[in-house]
Amino acid sequence: MDLKQARYNMIEQQIRPWDVLDQNVLDLFDKIPRDDFVPEGYRRLAYADIAIPIGHGQVMMHPKVEGRMLQALSPHATDKVLEVGTGSGFVTALLASMAHHVYSVEIFPDLQQQAAARLERHHIANVTLEEGNGAMGWDRHGLYDVIAVTGSLPELPDSFQSSLNRGGRLFAIVGQPPVMEAVLITRVGDQEFSHEVLFETDMIPLVEAPRPVEFVF
Repeated sequence: MDLKQARYNMIEQQIRPWDVLDQNVLDLFDKIPRDDFVPEGYRRLAYADIAIPIGHGQVMMHPKVEGRMLQALSPHATDKVLEVGTGSGFVTALLASMAHHVYSVEIFPDLQQQAAARLERHHIANVTLEEGNGAMGWDRHGLYDVIAVTGSLPELPDSFQSSLNRGGRLFAIVGQPPVMEAVLITRVGDQEFSHEVLFETDMIPLVEAPRPVEFVF
């Protein structure tokens, strides 16, 4: 299989048509080989428009969703980033290639270890991987300029917004099947936030994600 051609097709037939027009983002998908970040048995499908399983019932985002997320967050070279859900480490690598430093938290130790090995092979060193449950936020490194939540949340805890610097951006997929919305939240003041719905999608929830209170009548 020609993986280089498959990578080109992914960019031109999946990501770009989904309104990802930022050339810096498109170049990153060409530069970082996604096939190096998928489980070995799925290498031939690394550039397909599917959610690739990575273990523990978790999956990678579709490439086009990764692209839209990265374009919306638009990390800067001075930004401190929080990623909730390291997963395969591919999105971690994309974020690290744009930002100053990425703190990435993963609840499954084996996924974290595999991601660490992949990042090391690509000499990506501006990343701190941590084990834990980030579904309610992860404020141990202060305020962040960018927060990327790579699994869905039935509802978005306020703690994520509170962890943003002024001007900071948060991407999250919020809701429950069959209706989930990818949202971009920007902190524009001390207690002021702008909300933008980017698109509708479907994504496996974060492990131990908080669920809305159900009323029983």
